[in-house]
Amino acid sequence: MNTLDDPQLQTVLQRLHAAAADDAARWAARREQQAIGQLPQDEGLVRMGEFYLAVSPDEGRLLYLLARATRARRMVEFGASYGVSTLYLGAAARDNGGHLVTTEAHPDKCRALRANLAQAGLADCVTLREGDALQTLADRTEPVDLLLLDGWKSLYLPLLQLLRPRLGEGALVLADNVDHAAAQDYVAAVRAPDSGLLTHLMGDLSVSVCL
Repeated sequence: MNTLDDPQLQTVLQRLHAAAADDAARWAARREQQAIGQLPQDEGLVRMGEFYLAVSPDEGRLLYLLARATRARRMVEFGASYGVSTLYLGAAARDNGGHLVTTEAHPDKCRALRANLAQAGLADCVTLREGDALQTLADRTEPVDLLLLDGWKSLYLPLLQLLRPRLGEGALVLADNVDHAAAQDYVAAVRAPDSGLLTHLMGDLSVSVCL
C-alpha cells in the first residue's frame, strides 16, 4: 500500500509545494531584514505565520520512507505549519496502520492545516493539537515510534526531554534546520556520549535512533 501516490493527496501536495516555492524568496528576504529567528517567541510567531517554512518534495519523501522503513505507527510532529511534512507523515501513518499527532501554535496555520488534511483525505490519520507544544504534548502517555522536530528551534531540546520517556529502543528522532544557532544545545545534547541516542547529521537534518 502506498498512500503517497494517491491522486487526491498528490493534488494537495503539489499545490502546497508550489506555494512554498513562491514563498521561499520572500521568507529569505524577511528573515535577513528582521532576524526573525532572534525575536522573542511570541513576536516571531506572529511574523512567521505569514510563511510556509515547508520541507521540499525530496525531504518529504525521505520522511515518508523513514517512517515506512521503521514501521512507525505512533508518530509525533512539532511544527506542522501549513501541513506539508504532516501530509507525508500522515500518509505513512495510514500505510503503517498508525496515527500522527501534530502540533502548531499559529491559529491561521491550524485552520489551513485542517482544510489541507481534509482535502488530502488524511483527517482520520492525524490529530492536530493547537497551541504551545510543551503544553499540548505534556499529557502524552503513549509510546512514540517517530518524533519530528520542525518548529521553534529553542524548543527542540525541551520537547525531546519531555517526550524522551515515551521513546523506546529503536525509536527515530528527526530534527530539521539544526544548523540554526538556537538548535545548538539540542545538537550537543543528542551527540553527547551519555545521551542514549545514536545521532548522524545530514546537512541541516539530525537523525537519531534511541538505544
